[in-house]
Amino acid sequence: MDAVLYAIDWVLKIFEFALIARVLISWLPVSRYNKAVDLLYTITEPVLAPIRKMLNQSRLLNNSMLSMIDFSPIVAFILIGVLRRVIYILFNMFYF
Repeated sequence: MDAVLYAIDWVLKIFEFALIARVLISWLPVSRYNKAVDLLYTITEPVLAPIRKMLNQSRLLNNSMLSMIDFSPIVAFILIGVLRRVIYILFNMFYF
């Protein structure tokens, strides 16, 4: 069962690196039609789009100066950390 936990953690780390790369690329003048950039968007957008939609509906970010900043990667990092911790706790409860 250690291998399953290790594999899940590895996948989450790869996704975190993809998020970091997407954030860094968004600061650079790189074409959106680049194949590598398109791959990053394809990997990360299914997670970031629902988070961005929820943030846009919140009263805090709606019609304020903060609405110009995309906080969805930050929320995604927090959710990945929570998910990683929950998976670790569940594995310890049921398999160890």
